[in-house]
Amino acid sequence: MIIAVDFDGTIVEHKYPEIGREIPFAIDTLKMLINDRHRLILWSVREGELLDDAVRWCRERGVEFYAVNKDYPEEQKEHNKHYSRKLKADLFIDDRNLGGLPDWGMIYQMIREKKSFQDMLLERSKGNFPEKAPDKSKKWWQF
Repeated sequence: MIIAVDFDGTIVEHKYPEIGREIPFAIDTLKMLINDRHRLILWSVREGELLDDAVRWCRERGVEFYAVNKDYPEEQKEHNKHYSRKLKADLFIDDRNLGGLPDWGMIYQMIREKKSFQDMLLERSKGNFPEKAPDKSKKWWQF
């Protein structure tokens, strides 16, 4: 599966243009997805040196992406008249998802077991999934 992963707010806390602290278990989960033979694409609004910093930060922690801000490593927009910033990914992991970002344990379980977020919530409501306490510091209107 090709999985596009956002950086700021998804792998690390929002501190743009700085690099925030790792969101718990993000790197470990990304490594497991790579070991499971998924192709991960770093999909970020970062460009230039800020993007290089993010790629280096991940690489130093053992996460090597299949591609960065493009569909495949060799893709070059100058040579592709059909180039589009829209990725052709099977799945996007992004903190700006409708409903927010589940914790990385749930993300991995959803991918491994091919379950939707709705499936996971249904399991949780039936008592088949440990309840996670809500983060009371975040309000639904905060971005």
